[in-house]
Amino acid sequence: MLLTTPDQQHFAWLAKSFGRTDYLPLSPDDLAALSQAGRFIEKYPGTHLFRAGEEALHAYAIVQGEVELYRISSGTRRVVARAGTGNVLGDIAMFRGEPYISSARALKPVRAFRFDRDKLLPVLVQHPVVTLRWLVAGLSQLEATQRRVLRLMSRTVKEQVAQLILDEGDDKGEVHLSQTAIGTLLGASRQTVNEALSQLRREGAVETGYRSIRVRDAAKLGTAAGHTDR
Repeated sequence: MLLTTPDQQHFAWLAKSFGRTDYLPLSPDDLAALSQAGRFIEKYPGTHLFRAGEEALHAYAIVQGEVELYRISSGTRRVVARAGTGNVLGDIAMFRGEPYISSARALKPVRAFRFDRDKLLPVLVQHPVVTLRWLVAGLSQLEATQRRVLRLMSRTVKEQVAQLILDEGDDKGEVHLSQTAIGTLLGASRQTVNEALSQLRREGAVETGYRSIRVRDAAKLGTAAGHTDR
């Protein structure tokens, strides 16, 4: 199969996204096989890629945009993570054949490649380089999560909040999370998060608004997060 120029551009991006690119490059046959394992989709803000409890028939590679992962607990929606360009969502549930445990909702216009389980599995069997690269990509995301957890352990709530703001800020230094959502991500109460943000605001590290936080001084925020090399 020959890929058109737009396809070549998109799948070159996929080739870079799945694992390290300094070894085992994806061949034209690998990319052609991937192109047959699903299709590109677009989602408008507020629409879902998938919902918790649905059968996990697809995995999604985010090409552009931002997605909010959340769960409903006791009637309350709780944000558990945000994902953007380069993230792959839903693959663990898809591979395990279990329902999605979270819902994924577009926060900004999203373009993603949707892998179909029944088409992807034969590709992984027949193309070991694709399989290995997918494994490396998944392990890299898992390692990043573990490092984040270890980084937050034994820190005060203020240090954890400061670190989360540094981690989650966009290219403008803004974090669009409510205090309740931050508390859910950190396992802290909303009141404790509010107190930490108040301290950071008094120190001139951040500015806060409705469901938004903006980094005012990255150096001060790094110091508040416990970065001794700043």
